Amino acid sequence: MPGLEESGSRVGPVSTPPGYRNRRYASACVGLLSRLLLDRGYGFCFLYTDLANPTSNRIYQQIGYEPVCDVVEYRFLSP
Repeated sequence: MPGLEESGSRVGPVSTPPGYRNRRYASACVGLLSRLLLDRGYGFCFLYTDLANPTSNRIYQQIGYEPVCDVVEYRFLSP
């Protein structure tokens, strides 16, 4: 098993109730949790975000996350 420095940790899901939005609560929580995980030895943090939501994408980039790749989900249904 790889050491923590070679492993990442997923952050999320992240959601803020409508009445508490635009107060930077989620930004602060994601930023602090990410810093805590990195300080504890994880080599990186990652999260999934909705490409259609420019607000969350901007916030995550402001706190240090970088886009890496797009993911496509396929669901196979039985006939």
